[in-house]
Amino acid sequence: MDPLYSIRLDRAARPFYLDLMCGRFTQQLSWAEIHRLADLIGQPRNLAPRFNIAPTTPIEVVRAGEAGNELVPMRWGLVPSWWKKPLGELRSTFNARAETVTEKPMFRAAFKARRCIIPASGIYEWTGRAGAKTPHYFLAPSGEPLALAGLWEHWRDPESDASFDSATIIVGAASKWMSSFHDRMPIILEWSSTREWLRGANPVAHLHPAPDDALREWVVSTRVNRTGFRDEDQTLIDPINGT
Repeated sequence: MDPLYSIRLDRAARPFYLDLMCGRFTQQLSWAEIHRLADLIGQPRNLAPRFNIAPTTPIEVVRAGEAGNELVPMRWGLVPSWWKKPLGELRSTFNARAETVTEKPMFRAAFKARRCIIPASGIYEWTGRAGAKTPHYFLAPSGEPLALAGLWEHWRDPESDASFDSATIIVGAASKWMSSFHDRMPIILEWSSTREWLRGANPVAHLHPAPDDALREWVVSTRVNRTGFRDEDQTLIDPINGT
């Protein structure tokens, strides 16, 4: 079995994910659209839609390859190449803070040489008190995928010699509009800046909040509060309560 797909979510950590940005998102992608937006190479693939993606599960990632940009599956939750302990001892690495990504040992090497884009159809965030949180779904007004800034690494298990690629989403301060929901948000790139982000010499210039009009939002069912629940169910993103 591919080690990337043999990794399973730590169920005991579920409540922790609900308090972080970005801890859940969707990928309802077509190869043709990502090929157009990111100038992909490689053979087209059928991409299964997913509506409740949780950390440690596989996600689709755009990275720079030797011949051009490629779309590859990776574990969501970065594992640095130097990690020698069991994966269960790795702290949550599905997000990297923009303010410290250039200096933290967990992320700085990847930020320098292995940046990526994580295409997301939308992201979830919660408001309200613990135990009674309301889920919100955020997406681009145009409906096209968001280009979330990310980092990737290749890791090999020193005991089994199994290996896989993994990725993290970079998050920074919220825009003024987003701050009414959360004080953090993913770094959202323009698709036109794909080459600069993946291969450019000044990636720090991209680590700023998205414009206030970059996202729209509606409330969705609390069914999405269950991590990994009905990942294939498109109705999880349907608006409720007239939103």
